[in-house]
Amino acid sequence: MNSEKLHRDFEKAVAFVNEYQSPIAADLLLKLYAYYKIAQKNYNHPGSKTPLINAFKANALIQAKNVTREEAMKEYIKLVKKEIRNT
Repeated sequence: MNSEKLHRDFEKAVAFVNEYQSPIAADLLLKLYAYYKIAQKNYNHPGSKTPLINAFKANALIQAKNVTREEAMKEYIKLVKKEIRNT
């Protein structure tokens, strides 16, 4: 997959998730969060006001720490196609 197509597909997947109306499982949301942050090169501390949520988000980022930006985009797209679009 070329870089331009990857970026375009990633943006479409992000838009789909942002507009999705049904609940999404918490574990899936955390994976999507980690891949999104890596894909955006945003390594800032999670910004929730709830410490427990920050801990879960930080843990998701730690679990995905060895993923490259391109891999994160691909994994995000794959999760959306497999777990959300097929429901």
